Amino acid sequence: MTKPLRGLSLLAAMAATISAVPAMAQMPEPVRTMLEAAMESGDTSALAAVARFAKQTNPQHSAEIDDMVRGYLASLAAEKEAEIRQAGMFGNWTGSGELGGFITTGNTDSTGVSAGLSLERRGIDWLHKFRAIVDYQRSDNVTTRNQWMASYEPNFTLNNTIYAYGLAMYEKDRFQGFSDRTTVSGGVGVRLIQEENASLDLKGGPAWRRTIWLGDPDTTEFNTLAGADLRWQLSPAFEFKNNAQALWSSGNSTYNNTTSLTGKLNGSLSARVSYAVRHETAPPIGSEQTDTITRATLVYDF
Repeated sequence: MTKPLRGLSLLAAMAATISAVPAMAQMPEPVRTMLEAAMESGDTSALAAVARFAKQTNPQHSAEIDDMVRGYLASLAAEKEAEIRQAGMFGNWTGSGELGGFITTGNTDSTGVSAGLSLERRGIDWLHKFRAIVDYQRSDNVTTRNQWMASYEPNFTLNNTIYAYGLAMYEKDRFQGFSDRTTVSGGVGVRLIQEENASLDLKGGPAWRRTIWLGDPDTTEFNTLAGADLRWQLSPAFEFKNNAQALWSSGNSTYNNTTSLTGKLNGSLSARVSYAVRHETAPPIGSEQTDTITRATLVYDF
Protein backbone atom coordinates (compact mmCIF):
# COMPACT_ATOMS: atom_id res chain seq x y z
CA MET A 1 0.00 0.00 0.00
CA THR A 2 1.36 3.39 -0.94
CA LYS A 3 1.82 6.12 1.67
CA PRO A 4 -1.09 8.29 0.39
CA LEU A 5 -3.49 5.34 0.62
CA ARG A 6 -2.21 4.51 4.15
CA GLY A 7 -2.90 8.16 5.17
CA LEU A 8 -6.43 8.03 3.79
CA SER A 9 -7.10 4.82 5.69
CA LEU A 10 -5.91 6.47 8.98
CA LEU A 11 -8.21 9.46 8.45
CA ALA A 12 -11.13 7.16 7.71
CA ALA A 13 -10.46 5.20 10.91
CA MET A 14 -10.32 8.40 13.01
CA ALA A 15 -13.59 9.61 11.49
CA ALA A 16 -15.27 6.32 12.30
CA THR A 17 -14.04 6.48 15.91
CA ILE A 18 -15.31 10.06 16.39
CA SER A 19 -18.69 9.23 14.90
CA ALA A 20 -18.97 6.31 17.31
CA VAL A 21 -18.65 8.63 20.39
CA PRO A 22 -22.11 9.83 21.50
CA ALA A 23 -22.63 13.60 21.40
CA MET A 24 -22.77 15.33 24.77
CA ALA A 25 -26.39 15.67 25.89
CA GLN A 26 -27.86 19.15 26.02
CA MET A 27 -29.10 20.70 29.27
CA PRO A 28 -32.67 19.54 29.97
CA GLU A 29 -35.17 22.18 28.87
CA PRO A 30 -36.96 22.38 32.30
CA VAL A 31 -33.63 23.19 33.98
CA ARG A 32 -32.85 25.91 31.45
CA THR A 33 -36.37 27.32 31.84
CA MET A 34 -35.99 27.47 35.63
CA LEU A 35 -32.68 29.34 35.36
CA GLU A 36 -34.10 31.80 32.82
CA ALA A 37 -37.15 32.44 35.04
CA ALA A 38 -34.86 33.18 38.02
CA MET A 39 -32.86 35.60 35.84
CA GLU A 40 -36.00 37.38 34.64
CA SER A 41 -37.08 37.90 38.26
CA GLY A 42 -33.94 39.96 38.92
CA ASP A 43 -33.50 38.23 42.30
CA THR A 44 -29.83 37.19 42.43
CA SER A 45 -30.36 35.26 45.69
CA ALA A 46 -33.09 33.17 44.07
CA LEU A 47 -30.89 32.62 41.01
CA ALA A 48 -28.04 31.35 43.22
CA ALA A 49 -30.40 28.90 44.94
CA VAL A 50 -31.85 27.61 41.64
CA ALA A 51 -28.36 27.21 40.15
CA ARG A 52 -27.15 25.31 43.21
CA PHE A 53 -29.99 22.77 43.06
CA ALA A 54 -29.73 22.54 39.27
CA LYS A 55 -26.06 21.54 39.57
CA GLN A 56 -26.86 19.01 42.28
CA THR A 57 -29.45 17.25 40.11
CA ASN A 58 -27.55 17.71 36.83
CA PRO A 59 -23.84 17.57 37.73
CA GLN A 60 -22.88 16.84 34.12
CA HIS A 61 -24.13 20.33 33.17
CA SER A 62 -22.46 22.23 36.03
CA ALA A 63 -20.08 24.10 33.71
CA GLU A 64 -22.90 25.20 31.41
CA ILE A 65 -25.01 26.33 34.38
CA ASP A 66 -22.08 28.35 35.77
CA ASP A 67 -21.54 29.95 32.35
CA MET A 68 -25.21 31.01 32.19
CA VAL A 69 -25.09 32.54 35.68
CA ARG A 70 -21.78 34.32 35.05
CA GLY A 71 -23.05 35.75 31.77
CA TYR A 72 -26.22 37.03 33.42
CA LEU A 73 -24.35 38.64 36.35
CA ALA A 74 -21.88 40.25 33.94
CA SER A 75 -24.70 41.76 31.87
CA LEU A 76 -26.43 42.92 35.08
CA ALA A 77 -23.23 44.65 36.23
CA ALA A 78 -22.78 46.27 32.81
CA GLU A 79 -26.36 47.59 32.86
CA LYS A 80 -25.88 48.96 36.39
CA GLU A 81 -22.62 50.69 35.43
CA ALA A 82 -24.26 52.24 32.36
CA GLU A 83 -27.17 53.45 34.50
CA ILE A 84 -24.77 55.03 37.02
CA ARG A 85 -22.70 56.74 34.30
CA GLN A 86 -25.80 58.16 32.61
CA ALA A 87 -27.41 59.41 35.85
CA GLY A 88 -27.53 63.18 36.32
CA MET A 89 -26.43 65.10 39.41
CA PHE A 90 -29.78 64.55 41.11
CA GLY A 91 -30.22 60.94 39.97
CA ASN A 92 -29.30 57.64 41.58
CA TRP A 93 -29.77 58.88 45.17
CA THR A 94 -31.13 56.59 47.88
CA GLY A 95 -31.85 57.41 51.48
CA SER A 96 -34.16 57.43 54.46
CA GLY A 97 -36.06 59.90 56.58
CA GLU A 98 -36.84 59.42 60.26
CA LEU A 99 -39.24 61.15 62.65
CA GLY A 100 -40.04 60.74 66.31
CA GLY A 101 -41.78 62.85 68.94
CA PHE A 102 -43.41 62.90 72.35
CA ILE A 103 -45.86 64.89 74.48
CA THR A 104 -46.22 64.62 78.28
CA THR A 105 -48.79 66.31 80.55
CA GLY A 106 -49.36 66.36 84.32
CA ASN A 107 -46.52 67.27 86.65
CA THR A 108 -44.46 68.34 83.61
CA ASP A 109 -45.71 69.57 80.24
CA SER A 110 -43.15 68.55 77.62
CA THR A 111 -43.07 68.29 73.86
CA GLY A 112 -40.17 67.04 71.80
CA VAL A 113 -39.33 66.11 68.24
CA SER A 114 -36.42 64.33 66.59
CA ALA A 115 -36.12 64.30 62.80
CA GLY A 116 -33.38 63.13 60.47
CA LEU A 117 -32.52 62.69 56.80
CA SER A 118 -29.82 60.45 55.27
CA LEU A 119 -28.95 60.43 51.56
CA GLU A 120 -26.40 58.40 49.62
CA ARG A 121 -25.29 58.33 46.01
CA ARG A 122 -22.96 55.57 44.79
CA GLY A 123 -21.05 56.06 41.57
CA ILE A 124 -18.27 54.11 39.88
CA ASP A 125 -15.49 55.75 41.89
CA TRP A 126 -17.41 58.27 44.02
CA LEU A 127 -19.65 57.86 47.06
CA HIS A 128 -21.57 60.91 48.32
CA LYS A 129 -23.16 60.95 51.78
CA PHE A 130 -25.42 63.63 53.25
CA ARG A 131 -26.87 63.57 56.75
CA ALA A 132 -28.98 66.02 58.76
CA ILE A 133 -30.63 65.70 62.17
CA VAL A 134 -32.51 68.03 64.50
CA ASP A 135 -33.61 67.57 68.12
CA TYR A 136 -35.98 70.06 69.73
CA GLN A 137 -37.64 69.91 73.14
CA ARG A 138 -39.70 72.23 75.37
CA SER A 139 -40.56 71.59 79.02
CA ASP A 140 -42.98 73.83 80.94
CA ASN A 141 -42.80 76.43 78.14
CA VAL A 142 -38.99 76.53 78.31
CA THR A 143 -36.79 75.26 75.47
CA THR A 144 -34.55 72.56 76.93
CA ARG A 145 -32.97 71.26 73.71
CA ASN A 146 -32.32 72.85 70.34
CA GLN A 147 -29.68 70.91 68.44
CA TRP A 148 -28.98 70.92 64.67
CA MET A 149 -26.39 69.07 62.61
CA ALA A 150 -25.81 68.68 58.87
CA SER A 151 -22.85 67.04 57.11
CA TYR A 152 -21.72 66.23 53.60
CA GLU A 153 -18.99 63.66 52.90
CA PRO A 154 -17.68 62.75 49.41
CA ASN A 155 -15.47 59.66 49.10
CA PHE A 156 -13.25 58.77 46.14
CA THR A 157 -12.22 55.10 45.75
CA LEU A 158 -8.47 54.63 45.29
CA ASN A 159 -8.56 50.81 45.27
CA ASN A 160 -10.67 48.00 46.71
CA THR A 161 -9.95 48.95 50.33
CA ILE A 162 -8.60 52.52 50.43
CA TYR A 163 -10.45 55.75 49.68
CA ALA A 164 -9.93 59.49 50.07
CA TYR A 165 -12.61 61.46 51.92
CA GLY A 166 -13.70 65.04 52.40
CA LEU A 167 -16.03 66.30 55.13
CA ALA A 168 -17.98 69.51 55.71
CA MET A 169 -20.11 69.69 58.87
CA TYR A 170 -22.25 72.38 60.47
CA GLU A 171 -23.63 72.20 64.03
CA LYS A 172 -25.74 74.37 66.32
CA ASP A 173 -26.29 73.54 70.01
CA ARG A 174 -26.83 76.42 72.42
CA PHE A 175 -27.13 74.06 75.38
CA GLN A 176 -23.57 72.82 74.70
CA GLY A 177 -22.42 76.43 74.73
CA PHE A 178 -22.09 77.36 71.03
CA SER A 179 -24.38 78.98 68.48
CA ASP A 180 -22.48 77.85 65.35
CA ARG A 181 -19.70 75.38 64.65
CA THR A 182 -18.19 74.60 61.24
CA THR A 183 -15.79 71.71 60.64
CA VAL A 184 -13.89 70.89 57.43
CA SER A 185 -11.68 67.80 57.09
CA GLY A 186 -10.01 65.59 54.50
CA GLY A 187 -7.92 62.44 54.64
CA VAL A 188 -7.77 58.74 53.94
CA GLY A 189 -10.12 55.90 54.84
CA VAL A 190 -9.76 52.11 54.90
CA ARG A 191 -12.57 49.60 54.34
CA LEU A 192 -11.52 46.85 56.74
CA ILE A 193 -14.67 44.73 56.29
CA GLN A 194 -16.72 44.60 53.08
CA GLU A 195 -19.24 41.79 53.44
CA GLU A 196 -22.88 41.59 52.40
CA ASN A 197 -24.04 41.56 56.02
CA ALA A 198 -21.27 43.63 57.65
CA SER A 199 -18.93 46.55 56.93
CA LEU A 200 -16.35 48.50 58.90
CA ASP A 201 -14.66 51.72 57.73
CA LEU A 202 -11.90 53.65 59.50
CA LYS A 203 -10.82 57.14 58.43
CA GLY A 204 -8.60 59.94 59.63
CA GLY A 205 -6.95 63.20 58.66
CA PRO A 206 -6.39 66.84 59.58
CA ALA A 207 -9.37 69.10 60.30
CA TRP A 208 -10.15 72.80 60.62
CA ARG A 209 -12.89 73.95 63.03
CA ARG A 210 -14.39 77.33 63.87
CA THR A 211 -16.70 77.67 66.87
CA ILE A 212 -18.82 80.69 67.84
CA TRP A 213 -19.21 80.29 71.60
CA LEU A 214 -21.94 81.84 73.73
CA GLY A 215 -20.28 84.27 76.12
CA ASP A 216 -16.71 83.23 75.17
CA PRO A 217 -14.46 84.45 72.33
CA ASP A 218 -14.76 82.62 69.01
CA THR A 219 -12.12 79.98 68.38
CA THR A 220 -10.45 78.63 65.25
CA GLU A 221 -8.55 75.37 65.70
CA PHE A 222 -6.61 72.88 63.64
CA ASN A 223 -7.49 69.39 64.81
CA THR A 224 -6.96 65.74 64.03
CA LEU A 225 -10.09 63.80 63.06
CA ALA A 226 -10.61 60.04 63.38
CA GLY A 227 -13.80 58.12 62.69
CA ALA A 228 -15.17 54.58 62.55
CA ASP A 229 -18.42 53.39 60.89
CA LEU A 230 -19.72 49.89 61.67
CA ARG A 231 -22.75 48.24 60.05
CA TRP A 232 -23.94 44.74 60.98
CA GLN A 233 -27.00 43.10 59.46
CA LEU A 234 -28.03 40.87 62.35
CA SER A 235 -30.86 39.28 60.35
CA PRO A 236 -33.06 40.21 57.38
CA ALA A 237 -35.19 42.27 59.80
CA PHE A 238 -32.61 43.86 62.14
CA GLU A 239 -29.61 46.11 61.49
CA PHE A 240 -27.07 47.40 64.03
CA LYS A 241 -24.93 50.50 63.42
CA ASN A 242 -22.28 52.35 65.41
CA ASN A 243 -20.72 55.63 64.26
CA ALA A 244 -17.84 57.11 66.27
CA GLN A 245 -15.90 60.32 65.68
CA ALA A 246 -13.13 62.10 67.59
CA LEU A 247 -11.68 65.58 67.06
CA TRP A 248 -8.48 66.17 69.03
CA SER A 249 -7.00 69.62 69.58
CA SER A 250 -4.84 71.45 72.12
CA GLY A 251 -7.90 73.45 73.21
CA ASN A 252 -11.27 71.67 73.21
CA SER A 253 -11.56 68.08 71.97
CA THR A 254 -14.88 66.53 70.98
CA TYR A 255 -15.96 62.89 71.03
CA ASN A 256 -19.20 61.65 69.42
CA ASN A 257 -20.70 58.16 69.36
CA THR A 258 -24.10 57.04 68.08
CA THR A 259 -25.40 53.48 68.40
CA SER A 260 -28.63 52.41 66.71
CA LEU A 261 -30.77 49.31 66.19
CA THR A 262 -33.25 49.33 63.30
CA GLY A 263 -36.03 46.78 62.87
CA LYS A 264 -38.04 46.45 59.67
CA LEU A 265 -41.80 46.68 60.15
CA ASN A 266 -43.07 46.22 56.58
CA GLY A 267 -42.01 47.33 53.13
CA SER A 268 -40.08 50.60 53.42
CA LEU A 269 -41.10 51.34 57.02
CA SER A 270 -38.84 50.55 60.00
CA ALA A 271 -38.54 51.44 63.68
CA ARG A 272 -35.25 52.68 65.15
CA VAL A 273 -33.89 53.15 68.65
CA SER A 274 -30.61 55.05 69.03
CA TYR A 275 -28.39 56.40 71.78
CA ALA A 276 -25.98 59.29 71.15
CA VAL A 277 -23.21 60.64 73.38
CA ARG A 278 -21.16 63.81 72.87
CA HIS A 279 -18.33 64.82 75.18
CA GLU A 280 -16.51 68.18 75.13
CA THR A 281 -13.25 68.29 77.11
CA ALA A 282 -13.32 72.07 77.69
CA PRO A 283 -16.84 73.51 77.24
CA PRO A 284 -17.74 77.03 78.41
CA ILE A 285 -18.33 77.57 82.12
CA GLY A 286 -21.87 76.51 83.00
CA SER A 287 -22.13 73.88 80.23
CA GLU A 288 -21.98 70.14 80.90
CA GLN A 289 -19.09 68.20 79.41
CA THR A 290 -21.24 65.23 78.39
CA ASP A 291 -24.57 65.35 76.57
CA THR A 292 -26.67 62.28 75.73
CA ILE A 293 -29.92 61.67 73.89
CA THR A 294 -32.03 58.58 73.33
CA ARG A 295 -34.20 58.62 70.20
CA ALA A 296 -37.11 56.40 69.15
CA THR A 297 -38.15 57.09 65.56
CA LEU A 298 -40.00 55.68 62.58
CA VAL A 299 -37.84 55.39 59.45
CA TYR A 300 -38.99 55.47 55.83
CA ASP A 301 -36.56 54.20 53.16
CA PHE A 302 -36.72 55.56 49.61
